[in-house]
Amino acid sequence: MRIALFFLVLLVGGCVIQAPPREVIQPAPVAEEVAPPPAVVSVYEEPPLSEPAPIAVGWAPPPMLVEAPPPPPFPYAVWVGGYWVWQGNWVWAHGHWMEPPRPQYVWVHPYYEHRGGAVIFISGYWSAPGVGFVQPSPELVLAVEPAAVGVIPGPRPIGPEGCFVPAPPGSRRGIIVPAPVGTAPAVVTSAPPVVAVGMRVTTNVSNVHNTNIHNTNITNVTNVTNVTNVTIVAPPTATANGRAFSSSVPAAPHLAAGRPALVQARAPQPVSTRAVMPYVSAHAQPAAAPSQPHGAVADARLQPVVARGPQPPVHAGSAGSAQPEHPAHREERAS
Repeated sequence: MRIALFFLVLLVGGCVIQAPPREVIQPAPVAEEVAPPPAVVSVYEEPPLSEPAPIAVGWAPPPMLVEAPPPPPFPYAVWVGGYWVWQGNWVWAHGHWMEPPRPQYVWVHPYYEHRGGAVIFISGYWSAPGVGFVQPSPELVLAVEPAAVGVIPGPRPIGPEGCFVPAPPGSRRGIIVPAPVGTAPAVVTSAPPVVAVGMRVTTNVSNVHNTNIHNTNITNVTNVTNVTNVTIVAPPTATANGRAFSSSVPAAPHLAAGRPALVQARAPQPVSTRAVMPYVSAHAQPAAAPSQPHGAVADARLQPVVARGPQPPVHAGSAGSAQPEHPAHREERAS
């Protein structure tokens, strides 16, 4: 009876018994673990004396490193190296001064192109006088190169397709910086690090017109295009400090690499002073063996190179007609 009266009083009084709120225990936030970048391998690479065949790499080169050139040791020395090359992984080609291997040979900067989620790469090389750089043709199909044993692939290129240079020192891995063909990678050494797409390099061109008039009524007009500086721009959404950036930088790599860097990501010294040869594609066709006498037995130890696992094809290559030579693609000799 008492219980019934108790509930009656509750109903008359309009009281509502509410259950206590359910306590939800939120897990403690876990910091996102970012894998540290792999250790940098620095090598001396022996530059070839002609344009090497392009290769396809499955991920972007790392951000640039800082390597200030010493004074040139002799007249006409050329600063070579100081950029990323492929040797089964992206390794740093140590910068150093060299004398051209033959008279009138000129230095051609490396070529990076974002195409189809991969990187088309041509290492720097010495070019004979009058021989222009042949830009990779879009018709040729290349298979992505296999990584060396134990190498963990990095992120794919992040940015628009086309020619580019690696990002400034300290940048987010994978980001690329669009640049004209023939741009030295060292131009971004002094630029601020980027964390998003948006930085780009443009060329400052000055045209010099020389006209020679002879008494024989023959007029020779020579147009000389000089690229002495490039302009690097980036919106505030791209830079790590959130500030817009615009700067004119020397196009010559030995001058650009010598500018003060905002991030001191210094390139290590090579462990060995012995130069390594440029990378040869694992998919390259072996040279035809010399003819053997009838009945000769081939060496059973020679085996073709086989890539590890299926590799997606990339449309790119070096076949095609020669493109007009880009003046910025050749390095002037240091004075």
